Amino acid sequence: MMKVAVIGAGVMGSGIALCSIQAGYPTVLFDVHPEALEKGITYIQTQLDVAVSKGKTTTEKAAKALSLLSTTPDRSTLVADFIIEAVLEQLPIKRELFGFLETINGPQTIFATNTSSIPITQIAAALKHPERVVGVHFFNPAHIMKLVEVIKGVATDPAVAEKAFAWSQSLGKTTVYAADAPGFIVNRVARHYYVESLKALEENTASLESIDRLMESSGFKMGPFKLMDLIGVDTNFSVTSSMFQQFHYDPKFRPNRIQQQKVEAGHHGKKTKQGFYKYD
Repeated sequence: MMKVAVIGAGVMGSGIALCSIQAGYPTVLFDVHPEALEKGITYIQTQLDVAVSKGKTTTEKAAKALSLLSTTPDRSTLVADFIIEAVLEQLPIKRELFGFLETINGPQTIFATNTSSIPITQIAAALKHPERVVGVHFFNPAHIMKLVEVIKGVATDPAVAEKAFAWSQSLGKTTVYAADAPGFIVNRVARHYYVESLKALEENTASLESIDRLMESSGFKMGPFKLMDLIGVDTNFSVTSSMFQQFHYDPKFRPNRIQQQKVEAGHHGKKTKQGFYKYD
């Protein structure tokens, strides 16, 4: 059975780890912060309890899934067949991480990145074996959202992409291939859901509550400000900033000062108990 390692014990990384163990893969969850690992374990246990209470799984299956999960704060032990990172959306961090992992793993290990917007080609370019890097982009919350984008960089071995695609499908995901273009498919299409909503707020066209209600009444499951709080206001801002740069500073992708102020104030959404809304 393929061993999986998930790097980053935030909501996204924990959600990916949850998907992995539910599919029967021995999975190790890594984070440099022990308290983050504790929160990650609590999150996974809570989601399994919810699934049991809703009849989506059984107590026995939930216990079996948990038995496949381990954690570590020591990255020198991250030797696995399939490694996926869900760390900060910053190119230097991802490059350094994969550069290190390349030195301790064998030639068959697949390195997957959950990046939302950074080109796979850029991440892989600094490695000795860029053909082993592939994008596997989940959506938040990872254990609920069905869609996963698999992205091949210029150097990605087609066989690596096929294995990543098959792994995603084995988790029960609806998996699609996407080009290594800014924002891939979903973030490219959805970016203006956030940008235009922020612009409307900035121009006092309507309150954020009204904008959210309007979009939800139009058929969206969640308004843009609620969704940014769920994803992480900081993460969403980083993705917008990255795409603004990749599109050569096209004004239609310009990040908004209101969102920047939220990030600078530490109001990152649900994970900090305050974003555009407050959470008790």
